[in-house]
Amino acid sequence: MLRLGDTVLKHQVIKRLWDKLSPYPGGRVAFSKMLGLLAPYSLSIDAKVMDLGPGRARVEMRERWRLQNPFNSVHAIALANLGELTSGLAMMYGLPPELRAIMLKIEIEYTKKARGMITAVCQTDPIEESTQGAIRLLTNLRDEAGDKVATVQATWLVRPRAPANLGQSTSG
Repeated sequence: MLRLGDTVLKHQVIKRLWDKLSPYPGGRVAFSKMLGLLAPYSLSIDAKVMDLGPGRARVEMRERWRLQNPFNSVHAIALANLGELTSGLAMMYGLPPELRAIMLKIEIEYTKKARGMITAVCQTDPIEESTQGAIRLLTNLRDEAGDKVATVQATWLVRPRAPANLGQSTSG
């Protein structure tokens, strides 16, 4: 049985919640809020998941006072958080239950002050059951004019789940 507190099957919870909620009015907003139960730090940027599927994610973040730096633009770490969240969703949505993933490294290159609505897009090949090792995902962040404000490269370690954990749920 899947529960929001599962540490073993969170990626399956993400997929099931998105598939169930996203077709309905307000479903993407509800999903985005529930995502905070699985990844609490993501609540700090109040991101909205707009599209999600195997190997793809599009997430938006609106500029807010609490996300600003002293230069009246979106803080660098808020942008990094948005990029990491987007890459993780793109990978986790289609992650086979036999695999698990953890971030190893994150790099970000800032190209322009970020203001207004920022849209992060990550597109990659879906993860196959035979995939193992480090996978680098690229997420582009753009402003409302379509100008690139940052690029995030997240390196995720994908490896098999311990056999005892397949299909078991643990409370976390």
